[in-house]
Amino acid sequence: MSDNTEVNYGPLAGLIGVWSGNKGTDLAPEPDGTETNEYYETITFTEAGDVSNAEEQVISAVHYMQKVQRISNDKVIHQETGYWMWEQDSNQVMHSLTIPRGMAVLAGGSFKEAENITFDVQASIDSKDWQLVQSPFMREKAKLKEYVQQLILGENSLSYTQTMVLDIYGRVFDHTDQNTLQRQ
Repeated sequence: MSDNTEVNYGPLAGLIGVWSGNKGTDLAPEPDGTETNEYYETITFTEAGDVSNAEEQVISAVHYMQKVQRISNDKVIHQETGYWMWEQDSNQVMHSLTIPRGMAVLAGGSFKEAENITFDVQASIDSKDWQLVQSPFMREKAKLKEYVQQLILGENSLSYTQTMVLDIYGRVFDHTDQNTLQRQ
């Protein structure tokens, strides 16, 4: 990794900082239906530098930590860490994340710049390029089949929607999360 002195973070530059929001909605599977949780969260993005792969590909990376807590009782319901990456030559974005449930995702996609920057990434169990890794227990009991996320970055706001398609409790379920955060 570089020393961050002259890193071009491209579309990721605006993510760097601390973001928090308290209007999140989580639709999660339950054995007998669906649970809806309202939540608040903090996401901290820090500069990670850039790397050169095989002396050909340059990737700039921003590391993040996310902590999500239920509004009703302050219980932590989700934690995540990972990287948002931008590959300069192809102008492609990647999102790698790890969830402490025995699950990791490498999603890829694109971004668009207009009034805001919109990032769209996805991965699936059947993808050749953008894949999901799960522990044997998760594959057996709560298999992640697809991951889709959209981030919309404004000057001082960050909103997202994400869907994790799960095969759980004998059915396929779209586990969704969405929130809007403000720069702190």
